[in-house]
Amino acid sequence: ADRDIAPIETTKTKFLIRLEVQDKSGVLAAIAQVFAAQGVSIQTVDQNGRGADAELIIVTHLATEGELKATVDALKKMDIVSNISSVIRVEGAIS
Repeated sequence: ADRDIAPIETTKTKFLIRLEVQDKSGVLAAIAQVFAAQGVSIQTVDQNGRGADAELIIVTHLATEGELKATVDALKKMDIVSNISSVIRVEGAIS
């Protein structure tokens, strides 16, 4: 039987994003605002300082590929973001 396959842009899943940012006050709030503006809710954030920079590992709640792509595109334009090293789909529970 033929079945329609949903476009990946509309499929909801969780994502893990690893990025390097400036380690100064207000950065986490600015990053969170970008996610919120695209309708992507953050489930967890892990921050590790590295001198003048910090690594953020963010796991989202369910979001579409399109929403996440718009979020990543907006993050890339921010002066406080020096690198986005990973964007990975996540299946299953994240504790």
